[in-house]
Amino acid sequence: MGSQPLWTPDRNKAAYTNLARFGAVLGIDVGAEGGYERLHQWSVENPGGFWSAVWDLCGVVASERGSAPVVEAEHMVDTRFFDGARLNFAENLLDGEDDEIAMVFADESGVYAETTRGQLRALVSRLAGAMRAQGVGPGDRVACWMPNVPEAYAVMLAAASVGAVFSSTSPDFGTAGVLDRFGQIEPVMLFAVDGYVYGGQAFDCRERLGQIRAGLPTMEATVVLNRLDPHRDPPDDTVDFDAWIEAHPPGPIQFEQLPFDHPLYVLYSSGTTGRPKCIVHRAGGILLKHLCEHQLHCDVRPGDRVLYFTTTGWMMWNWLASALASGAAAVVWDGNPVHPSPDALFDLVDRAGVTLFGTSARYIDSLRKAGVSPRQTHRLGTLRTICSTGSPLSPDGFDYVYSQVKADVHLASISGGTDLCGCLVAGDPTAPVWSGEIQRPALGLDIQVLDGDGSPLGPGQFGELVCSSPFPSQPLRFWGEGGDERYRTAYFERFEGCWHQGDYICATEHGGFVISGRSDATLNPGGVRIGTAEIYRLVDAMDEVAESVVVGQPVAGDTRVVLFVMLADGIRLDEELQAAIRAAIRAGASPRHVPAVICAVDDIPRTRSGKTVELAVRDAICGQPIANIEALANPEALDCFRSRPELT
Repeated sequence: MGSQPLWTPDRNKAAYTNLARFGAVLGIDVGAEGGYERLHQWSVENPGGFWSAVWDLCGVVASERGSAPVVEAEHMVDTRFFDGARLNFAENLLDGEDDEIAMVFADESGVYAETTRGQLRALVSRLAGAMRAQGVGPGDRVACWMPNVPEAYAVMLAAASVGAVFSSTSPDFGTAGVLDRFGQIEPVMLFAVDGYVYGGQAFDCRERLGQIRAGLPTMEATVVLNRLDPHRDPPDDTVDFDAWIEAHPPGPIQFEQLPFDHPLYVLYSSGTTGRPKCIVHRAGGILLKHLCEHQLHCDVRPGDRVLYFTTTGWMMWNWLASALASGAAAVVWDGNPVHPSPDALFDLVDRAGVTLFGTSARYIDSLRKAGVSPRQTHRLGTLRTICSTGSPLSPDGFDYVYSQVKADVHLASISGGTDLCGCLVAGDPTAPVWSGEIQRPALGLDIQVLDGDGSPLGPGQFGELVCSSPFPSQPLRFWGEGGDERYRTAYFERFEGCWHQGDYICATEHGGFVISGRSDATLNPGGVRIGTAEIYRLVDAMDEVAESVVVGQPVAGDTRVVLFVMLADGIRLDEELQAAIRAAIRAGASPRHVPAVICAVDDIPRTRSGKTVELAVRDAICGQPIANIEALANPEALDCFRSRPELT
C-alpha cells in the first residue's frame, strides 16, 4: 500500500481534535505512538466507562440517565445499554440556538436555501401537532416516500418527537420495491411527493402513489408534498402537506421521554437475496453511536457543515441527520451529483462552507476517470474531512483525492452497514492515512478477523470481519413474526457469540484494515478464496474500462473467474485489450486472480444506493432466478449477462 502515508495530520491541529480531547480526559495521549490502540483497548474492556464518557463529552440530553450504562448478558445480543434512561432522539437533534443554521438545501436546478434551528423547530412542532391530532403515538409507524429534501428530515424529527417509528425510502423505488418494504411494517401514515427531478428530467410519482396506497391498507392518512407543481391539487383521498399542518401553529415541542431502547427507525437490507429484512433500530443506540462516529472519528464540531450525498433510501441519510446532534448543520443535496456539471457537489462545498464531505467510492472513481480536478477549480478552504463508503475505496481512489481534490484533508474511508446504521471500522483524525486502508477499528467495538473455523488471523491475512463485543446500535430485532430468531440467525449463527458482518477483510501493519468485498461474493478458483475488490482495483484503474463486475462461475466441479467490463467510449474488447487486462491482474495480484473469461457488457446492475450486485450477475449467468429484482436500480442490465455464448 506504499511506504509512506498519503497524509499526516499537523500535530498541533491533531491535538485539538475531539478525539485527542476525549483521550486526554481519560489520561490517554491519542497522538502518541500506540495511543489510539490503548484508547480502543480500554473502550472494549470497559464498555460502561467508555459509553458513559461518550454520553458526557457529546452532551446527550435526557430526563433520566438510568441505573447502569451497561447491563451485561450471557449473549451479546441480549446486552442492554443505559437501562432505565429516558430521552427523546429528536430533542437531541433540535437542541441549540434559534439563529444557528440547521440545514442547507441545494438541488441541481440551482435552488439554495438555509434553514435555522428556530425555523426547523417551528416546522417540526407543526408536524408533531398534526400527527398527534391524527392519533399518531409511540410505536406507530410513519412511512416517508420522499426525495432528500428538508421536509423529509422534519417529518422524521416530528415522528421521533411523538415516539413514532420512522421509515423512509426514495421515490425512485418502484411500486413493488416500496410495498416490499413498507408493506411489512404496516404504517399508519405515509408522507409522499408528487414527483422529483433527477438529471434534469422530471419524474411524476402520482400514478405509483395510487398503487402504493392501495397496497397499504393500514394507512389512515397520506400527506403529499408538491415538488413538481406547487399549485397542483393532491390526489384523491390525500392531503396537501401545507394544508395538513395549517391548523397547527408553531410552538414548543412536547418531546416524549422514552426508553433508550425505544424503536426509532426501521431500515431495510438491500433485498438482493430475497425480501428485504426490516431492521429495527433503537433511539438511544443510534444517537450514541452516531455521536461517537461524528465527533470522535470524523471530528465534527458545533458550527460545522456536513454534506453527505445520499438518498432517503440509504442509511447515510439517517447518519447525516444525526449531525444535528453535534451542533452541525446538515447540508442536503437533491438530484444527480454530476448535474449540471461533474463538479456540482464541489460547487456546493465552496458555497455552503462544507467541513465534511461524504460520498461513495464509486462517485470518487467516476470523477477520477472523468479527469475532474477540483483542487484546480475550487477553493475548498473549509473542507477538513472527506468520507467514503458504500464499497471499498481503491488505492487509486485514495491517490486521486490527495492529488486532485485536496492535499491537506483527512480522508476517512469508513465501513459498516445498514445492519448497525453505523461503522465497524472508521477514521482517525489524529493518525496518518495510508493508501487503500481504512484507518481504525471503531471505538467500543472489538473488531477481529477470523478464518472459517473461528481462529484469529494476523495482519495481511484475509478472513471474516466480526465484532465480539456488544455495542449500542445493535438492532433490536427484525420486524415481524419470528423477528428475534431471524435476527440472531443472520448475525450470530456463523460465529457463536460474535457479530458476523459478512465482509472479507484483513488487518494491516498500520493498525487499519483493507476490505476486499463481501464474503458471499468471494471467488474460489481451485479452492483459494479471492476478494473481488482485489480485481476491481486493478481493472477499474485502466483508462479503457469504465466499470467492471467479477463473479465465479461453477464449471466441472470447480469455479472459474469471469470478468465483465463496461468499456470507455470508442473502446473495443479485442484480444490485445484482453491480454492487457489479464497482464495487469497477474502483475498486480496473482495468476489465480486472472479471469478465465472476459466479456464486454453495456451496463452493470446496481442497487439503488449504487452498489454493484455481484450475486445477481452470478445467478443470471448460471440461469438461476433473480431474487427480488425490484431492489435493483437498473434490472434491465441483467439482460446483458443471460445466455452468453462465451460462458457455455
